[in-house]
Amino acid sequence: MDSIGLGYLAAGIGAALAVIGGGLGIGRLAAAAMEASGRQPEVAGEVRTSMIIAAALIEGVTFFALAICIILATK
Repeated sequence: MDSIGLGYLAAGIGAALAVIGGGLGIGRLAAAAMEASGRQPEVAGEVRTSMIIAAALIEGVTFFALAICIILATK
């Protein structure tokens, strides 16, 4: 394998790890929000709002990591 092939391989592995990490993070976030809503239904709206903000931040970091992987793969 030449260095270009290894770069593509590294970018693919990095992208996969970023997506897996983002998916696990959002999954844990949603599970905690559902548990909090089940325990105290009267604060479900506030918990939902906090969950959406946190999920957006997690997705933003994941998209940034994917963009870095794509940039490194095209060099």
